Amino acid sequence: MRAHPTFRSMPARRRSRLACLLLAGTTLPVFAAAADPSVVPQTVSRKATSASKASTPTVPNDEEIIVKAKRRNQMEVTSGGQLGALGNKKGLDVPFNIRSYSSSLILNQQSQTLGQVLENDPSVRTTYGYGNFSEMFVIRGFAVNGDDVAINGLYGITPRQLVSPQLYDSVQVLNGASAFLNGAAPGGSAIGGNINLMFKQATDAPITRLTGDYTSSAMGGGSIDVGRRFGADKQFGVRLNVAGQSGEDSINNEYRHSTALGADFDWRSRDNRTRISMDMNYQNQGVDGGRPAVFLSSTATSVPRPASPSHNYGQKWAYNDLNYVFGMLNIEHDLSKHVTLYGAFGALHGDEKGNYSSPTITNPTTGAGTAGSMYVPYSQTNESTRAGVRAHFRTGFIKHEINAGGSALWEDSGAAYSMALTPVATNLYATPQVASPAHTFVGGVLDNPQTTSWTRLYSLFFSDTMTFLNGRVALTGGFRYQNMLINGYSYSTTGRGALSSHYDQDAITPVVGLVMHPTRQTSLYFNRIEGLSQGPTASGNVINLGEVFPPYKSTQYEVGAKYDIGRFSAGLAFYQIGQPNAYSEAVGNTGNYAYRVNGLQRNRGIELMVNGEILPGLRFNGGGTLTQAALRQTAGGTYNGNTAIGVPNYTINGNLEYDLPFLKGATVVGRVVNTGKQWVNQANTLHIPVWTRFDLGARYTFTTYHKPITLRFGVDNIANTRYWSSAFNGYLLQGLPRTFKFSFTTDL
Repeated sequence: MRAHPTFRSMPARRRSRLACLLLAGTTLPVFAAAADPSVVPQTVSRKATSASKASTPTVPNDEEIIVKAKRRNQMEVTSGGQLGALGNKKGLDVPFNIRSYSSSLILNQQSQTLGQVLENDPSVRTTYGYGNFSEMFVIRGFAVNGDDVAINGLYGITPRQLVSPQLYDSVQVLNGASAFLNGAAPGGSAIGGNINLMFKQATDAPITRLTGDYTSSAMGGGSIDVGRRFGADKQFGVRLNVAGQSGEDSINNEYRHSTALGADFDWRSRDNRTRISMDMNYQNQGVDGGRPAVFLSSTATSVPRPASPSHNYGQKWAYNDLNYVFGMLNIEHDLSKHVTLYGAFGALHGDEKGNYSSPTITNPTTGAGTAGSMYVPYSQTNESTRAGVRAHFRTGFIKHEINAGGSALWEDSGAAYSMALTPVATNLYATPQVASPAHTFVGGVLDNPQTTSWTRLYSLFFSDTMTFLNGRVALTGGFRYQNMLINGYSYSTTGRGALSSHYDQDAITPVVGLVMHPTRQTSLYFNRIEGLSQGPTASGNVINLGEVFPPYKSTQYEVGAKYDIGRFSAGLAFYQIGQPNAYSEAVGNTGNYAYRVNGLQRNRGIELMVNGEILPGLRFNGGGTLTQAALRQTAGGTYNGNTAIGVPNYTINGNLEYDLPFLKGATVVGRVVNTGKQWVNQANTLHIPVWTRFDLGARYTFTTYHKPITLRFGVDNIANTRYWSSAFNGYLLQGLPRTFKFSFTTDL
């Protein structure tokens, strides 16, 4: 094709420019035959105009920035999460009760520990571990120890006493037994539920987020969260998190410090068939002069009144210092659109030290009692892995999802101790500060704890989820074979001590689950699943001393209904869990006793969960539970029909957020936490009363130099109510006093 004469007559420079526009796909003007070459074309392409506009920097709309930042800060609780062997699932499609609390909720509620995140959940209550400051959780009336909190579905790699939540994108709570889904928990708990943490990863949108915070009475801190993706197709991602706090909290003379460092690196292939992520983390947490839990002497005939809300009945020399290095590697590869291979490996090294002192109250009226002193160094090295295949295929009108694989956990723990054999006098209400008593009883090597526990857990699993009627009905069946090899060693000063206990047992835990969808937004479900924990070894003055019993199998039956339209979800569940118990019983009239696994704790309950936007600008998260935790088949029938210790008969949580219509960017927040009566002893003669706590807060988002800034102010326990929050395991934990929190966040 010959060029137009006008084009030929143009200067070379102009011809070059028009040629570039032509190659770029622009629309050229129609030239007159006798056009003057100096005439500038009046018609330039729309694409060129758009490109010109795009290349011109535009001033951000501050109102749009505020709207986006406000949405990012909204309380978000989603139905669904990571279900171990079954992978990531939407809550509506599985026969289990699972939900996820987002990182925006963690940030906006200024949560400093995992327990503070779970204060939002109506089915979870938090207490302390035995004699220390570690958080322990109660779900469906059973404990979840810190050792048994998972990360990305792996046990054994989570800091076991206190967890800094700033490193995680979501905190997931599964209600109910989960031996098939996750395998046996190494600490022997997680019978009534499971807690799983998900690491943060780089998002497609870059993140540079700076936060500063203050907590009464004098604790300050902050965090930096940076995320970027690189490469032509954003194949490489990096997410870095640094967080820390230090100072005196709202309890008098209780000082806490924490440092958390996290780095996530991920890569995905251009076709997204291969996905690899690696996480490396460090966490330090510590409590100095902490307020401990309170024990009651066997002679106590009443429960003491709680002390003043901010009073500290601990000793200034009591402390703990917890250091952990942990991380994991995840790999997924899609062989085809129907088959996925996956594998994960994680590890943790922990180094803990603490001098603990808990009061034992002998006179509940005056608060008089005694306090001991015990120093415990503890070290732990864990490795955990899983691998499997997930396949989708059809047989006729049935769609199958096959999950098969295995997991393994290796755990080596070392401990030592020194303690004072003579306790010191103390008082719950007028607590004297005394010198730490001399430690005269020592076990092990204090500066180099030797191995006292050696655990190996191996399992294989298989399941098939069959879907019928265009996805309206799904039936899941499967099993997990679990082997538990656990050795205990005596305290020694010359390397690993003598073998004191040996446990080598296995078990098969099946699962059956059914989901039916009457509509696309609703489902009805049923499951029968089991929990698994190490069985006991006969001890005490019994004729079968040393007998090793098979693993405890806790059987759960659950039925429920769910409703989910995306912005709003609700769920109702009815369940029963039976967990075996062991005790010593008389052998006829011989005067001898035998150790038997004949007891049973049967928990029955109802759970209601509601999450989402009720009206435009009004969001709610909460619900309630009713629990009957009955003791059955107790020794001699003495406590048959009594309620298990520390399990409240009901719990209620309600969290509200309301965006003020008359002030853009402003949100007010309210929360109520209500917990029913809890028994302190098996005889059910001592209990702590019902308690209620109210929290209020507000946040405001505005812009400075076109950057969003969010200010937050909150007050927990606004009425400064004094109350015992938990009696789990028979000891008392007091609720926190009125606590003020302030923070700001800016996206740079």
